[in-house]
Amino acid sequence: MNRTDRLVAMVLFLQGRRVVRASELAEHFEVTERTVYRDISALGEAGVPIAGEAGVGYSLMKGYQLPPVMFTAEEASALFVGGELVKQFTDASLHGPMASALDKLRAVLPRDRQDHVEKLVSRTIVRGRGSRQAADAANQRWLVTVQQAVVLRRVLRMAYRGLEREEETQRDVDPLGVVFYGGGWYLVAWCRLRKGLRHFRVDRIQRLELLPVTFTPPEDFSLAEHMERSAAEGQSEPVRIWFHQHAQERAQRESYATLIEEKKRDGGAEFTLYSYSLEWTAYWLLSFGDRAEAVAPKKLRQLVKAGAEKIVAKHG
Repeated sequence: MNRTDRLVAMVLFLQGRRVVRASELAEHFEVTERTVYRDISALGEAGVPIAGEAGVGYSLMKGYQLPPVMFTAEEASALFVGGELVKQFTDASLHGPMASALDKLRAVLPRDRQDHVEKLVSRTIVRGRGSRQAADAANQRWLVTVQQAVVLRRVLRMAYRGLEREEETQRDVDPLGVVFYGGGWYLVAWCRLRKGLRHFRVDRIQRLELLPVTFTPPEDFSLAEHMERSAAEGQSEPVRIWFHQHAQERAQRESYATLIEEKKRDGGAEFTLYSYSLEWTAYWLLSFGDRAEAVAPKKLRQLVKAGAEKIVAKHG
């Protein structure tokens, strides 16, 4: 953030609060307190009526208001996608107020930003339930670029590291939509390397470049229909897993579907869930150590056993 943007943002920050300490401003804007003092002085010289009291903090003089500040396309998109999350993961009492607030926001946006937002919302799906653990913001740093590529129909070049393999692969992909499920954001795209549709978890992208190359999506492609087919295919492979009681919260948080408890035993319980990939599930179960056991199907037990043998061999 450059200094001009920071000064405007600082006035907005003060406008929404009665009193703010210099330390709070420094933490919020990720600058030093010395920089805060210089910024407050600059705002005062520019005619912004800021009152300051030692040991208390800063406040805007009563009655002072900045004129409405226009949202950027990215900021407006973030609010609309947030609205989708509210509809999916909160109770119905918030749905009406959120819809009303978004209608007001849509009404004040310029036409080009309205178009940007409408395209993104139409190519975004939020489903399932949220993770109990908040996503690491640093690992989601590519989400805005991914959203831009989806809206603009621009090819993305990325270095990607999947869960089942350590090495990075270089990919050029045609981004078709953004989906939130299983507690994470995914890019649905046509992979030019694999010659097929793939789901790329955004927090596993290592490097990303928005290329100056556009693409035309398939005329018959529907993101909603694709996700329905993916879900149906994933549910065709039920698995049964035993989790120790101390591992169940993590398993519930990380699984792609609600765990269905079948029977308690040995300090834990067996659960049924639906796997998109037995290989991925085996790799995931190994990360639990002795607090998880693949019960069925037999192929999953074999995959876990083979993975464990590789680990043993690795450690001599």
